[in-house]
Amino acid sequence: MSNTALQAFETPDQRLICAATDIFDGGAFDALLSSAPQRDEIVAHLKASQTSGRDAIAAAFRAEPFASRPTTRAYTYLTDCLVRAALRTAQTLMHPNPTPTSSERLAVLAVGGYGRGEMAPFSDVDLLFLTPYKITPWAESVIETTLYILWDLKLKVGHSSRTVRDCLRLGTEDFTIRTAMLEHRFIFGHADLAAELDTKLRTELFQGTEREFIEAKLAERDSRHVRQGQRYVVEPNVKEGKGGLRDLQSLFWIGKYIHKVQDAAELVPLGLFTDDEFASFVAAEDFLWATRCHMHLISGRPTEQLTFDMQAAVAEDMGYQDKAGRRAVEQFMQDYFLHATEVGDLTRIFLTKLEADHLKAEPILERLFKRKPRVKRGYEVINNRLAIADETAFLDEKLNLLCIFEEALRTGMLIHPDAMRTIKSNLHLIDDDMRNTPEAQRLFLDLLLKHGNPERALRRMNELGVLAAFIPEFEPIVAMMQFNMYHSYTVDEHIIQCIAQLAMIEKGELIEDLPVASSILKEGVNRRVLYVALLLHDIGKGRPEDHSILGAQIVRKVAPRLGLKQDEVDTAEWLVRYHLLMSDMAQKRDIADPRTVRDFAKAVQTVKRLDLLCVLTVCDIRGVGPNVWNNWKAVLIRALYRQTRRALEDGMEALNRDNRGTEAKKALRAELADWPRKDLQTETGRHYDPYWQGLHITAHIVFANLLRDIGENEIAMDLHPDDDRDATRACFVMPDHPGIFARLTGALALVGANVVDARSYTTSDGFVTDAFWIQDADGNPYDAARLPRLRKMIERTLAGEVVTRDAIKDRDKVKKREKAFKVPTHITFDNEGSDIYTIIEVDTRDRPGLLHDLTRTLAASNVYIANAVIATYGEQVVDTFYVKDMFGLKYYSENKQRALEKKLRAAIVEGVERAAG
Repeated sequence: MSNTALQAFETPDQRLICAATDIFDGGAFDALLSSAPQRDEIVAHLKASQTSGRDAIAAAFRAEPFASRPTTRAYTYLTDCLVRAALRTAQTLMHPNPTPTSSERLAVLAVGGYGRGEMAPFSDVDLLFLTPYKITPWAESVIETTLYILWDLKLKVGHSSRTVRDCLRLGTEDFTIRTAMLEHRFIFGHADLAAELDTKLRTELFQGTEREFIEAKLAERDSRHVRQGQRYVVEPNVKEGKGGLRDLQSLFWIGKYIHKVQDAAELVPLGLFTDDEFASFVAAEDFLWATRCHMHLISGRPTEQLTFDMQAAVAEDMGYQDKAGRRAVEQFMQDYFLHATEVGDLTRIFLTKLEADHLKAEPILERLFKRKPRVKRGYEVINNRLAIADETAFLDEKLNLLCIFEEALRTGMLIHPDAMRTIKSNLHLIDDDMRNTPEAQRLFLDLLLKHGNPERALRRMNELGVLAAFIPEFEPIVAMMQFNMYHSYTVDEHIIQCIAQLAMIEKGELIEDLPVASSILKEGVNRRVLYVALLLHDIGKGRPEDHSILGAQIVRKVAPRLGLKQDEVDTAEWLVRYHLLMSDMAQKRDIADPRTVRDFAKAVQTVKRLDLLCVLTVCDIRGVGPNVWNNWKAVLIRALYRQTRRALEDGMEALNRDNRGTEAKKALRAELADWPRKDLQTETGRHYDPYWQGLHITAHIVFANLLRDIGENEIAMDLHPDDDRDATRACFVMPDHPGIFARLTGALALVGANVVDARSYTTSDGFVTDAFWIQDADGNPYDAARLPRLRKMIERTLAGEVVTRDAIKDRDKVKKREKAFKVPTHITFDNEGSDIYTIIEVDTRDRPGLLHDLTRTLAASNVYIANAVIATYGEQVVDTFYVKDMFGLKYYSENKQRALEKKLRAAIVEGVERAAG
């Protein structure tokens, strides 16, 4: 890059952008200096010029929202103008020195990103003030005045004052300083001094330390990736995250350090990049810089984290629009993750290429005694990586594009970057003829079923484009982001995570966490069907149609192509069509209601299907994100599986209400054997059938003790950690009266408790027994030490000392980063899902206080709530209520349903407005 800022950035377009500033050499600024102005006049002039320049650059960028390169150059040029103007002011007006001595020479250099000439709207301005010897009082005054002017312009300036010797010494000690100086650029002052630094950095610091620099940059990169997380995190850091700008910059730094290149294009003739790879480098860099510049302009500050609200705003500014069932923000983030993946591929190829020449070799004794893995004919081992021995022979057989992944799994080796290049540039060989050969089908299924770590092969194949080439229907979901707080990964990565979970269960690594799924696989299932169904279960996402229905249609075409027989295709198709059924039934319905289990059993029909669906459901939930699966979900899935299996094997009569009630009463009598017979008869006779079916024996015992000693107008309460369900069980007993369920939900909302399940039962002698399972804000049960305070706060609320609706306003707020999520409200009435109740399902945006708003509205409409089941999916919640009207009847009337729905929607809207402030 040229040592003159004006030459470096003075292209016609950039001069046009910055012409409005009029702050570069000559013109109005010279006239201003010659008039001997006051310092405030100069600062005012520079502020006005800075504002007009920034406005011009921002306007030009918004007109061409992907034009990042001219934009970053223009901001650099504008900053150069401001720095030069501040320096000239300090030197000629504030501290004139017409005859400086040799020790009073001063050069000002840009370093770091500013030195490279890439600046986002609010990037730091990193300056190096260079002097030949120890800094003189004159130089100190000039530097101080310059900095104060720049600070008055609200620039974030990072600065250092050093001699050439200082630079060499500090660069030896600190790789961050060495990297910053690697990209130094002369701005103003004594050019010969800057040239001396340039020469000595090359000859005395950089030369001969290439290996040391590479190792430091790789260690720094690994540490940064650990801090920032994987490439597929849903709120990535554009600058520091995996696949972000810093990764690209690291490649260029290493190339520049070793080969003295001034531009990334110079890496192509050196063989470090092919033309196609360099084009990918440029495309990724342009996209990431455009994203970062938009983030800065939207926030008005140096924002680097692409948060949910920022994602939506950037997508809008970059011109993305909703289409074909996908939101603009999802399309934008898919492009982002595709570029991030490309950056990862380039990094692997580039660094491994350098490794052979520059990184430390293994000690001679290790090389002598280390046993090299034996590879099949056609492959060789280079630097402990699987390489292609003869590229021409390799490409003569199309199947080798799959065979190499099997060989990599068999040997446990990584694939050499040269082999990756060969694969990626020959994906066109994977055509219909190759896809339909039995040997290709066998190879692909072996990658899934044979080696025990299929996710490793799938991830490699996905990143190199082989997976989408072999299964073209997979391509639309590659890097597809789901814009919600529930899914932690892109769709393709979610599928690979699910496959990884299945492989771990098969290897017996999760027996303690997943006893049912582990036992199912131990007993034996059709693995081909299970793996293919899991691989394809979300392949229909991103379209206007229901992804389960569309996915099943795709399975009908793809599964035979993967070698499945017709009966296997039918089962895989059914699994994909109903892959959400078990999860929905367990989390959105009352599985204590025999009708729920009966309907689920009728849908599943066979134990074989139940087994497959259960394992697929567990893998699907665990593959959503690191903290999604918990004991609560495990208990629900396990209970539904066991009850359904019993019904399928022993007949539907096994679900008979009377039988279950009799068993529950018998169990209670055994547990309370020390009670007087009369007290036992009172307890077993006061509850109706649903009570005995809906609660575990442990809750029956708690309620029996609370009811035995309760006073006439007393509220009895029991709070107890339920570790098996990752929740705290809160049991309440009090005289029955309308609206008590809503009061309890309000009290729990006020103490910050999240209700995950709730059941309400009345007794024949006028009491209500309500059981709630609650978690804290982090989704955990309350510690035993916190329970006394929790109890006291609930008691105060129930005693009327706190008005719930007023107090909840302060808590009922949606976080700023979550406001971008729009969840439409759907309310349904189901009179078939329960023999006794109408099931009202409210699917809407989650927020604190929502459950209280809904239950209060139902209570005001004289609706009796028997129980509530709450399923939360990130920002979305499905609250399901089992209800009767005031006469104990279902809500069959459509007019009554519409009236009730209208009131519930009004309560939701009112709560949203309250949450928005």
